[in-house]
Amino acid sequence: MTDTQSPEHVLADLRASTRGTLIERMGIELLEVSAARAVAVMPVAGNTQPAGLLHGGASAALAETVGSFAAQVHAGPGRASVGTELNATHHRGAREGSVRAVAEAVHLGRTTASYAITITDESGRRVCSARLSCFLLDR
Repeated sequence: MTDTQSPEHVLADLRASTRGTLIERMGIELLEVSAARAVAVMPVAGNTQPAGLLHGGASAALAETVGSFAAQVHAGPGRASVGTELNATHHRGAREGSVRAVAEAVHLGRTTASYAITITDESGRRVCSARLSCFLLDR
């Protein structure tokens, strides 16, 4: 339950795993990942609701993605992470550019991991605060 591969190798493997998924469709790009912290960006364009604001569900999907990637690294080879609970508070809207999500570990256990996720706009203003709990299991 630790980072056993080089950070670059882990990042490349996780990026490759997103092909053909919602993550790819939403344009989420993983920038950094470890068990303790993960960072990703997502464009606002294409992830909006009809009024032109970033969709709250898109923020939730971004939060779950970045937290789950960190939990997967913590789980380690031959294990998987699955989200069990996600909550999100939306603070402000975003209409353009991209948003950045940073997941920071709150708890790294043998069978569970929890993350606090902050999503900010390009000006560094908080768009969303989320918390994700993941269950870690053998594949």
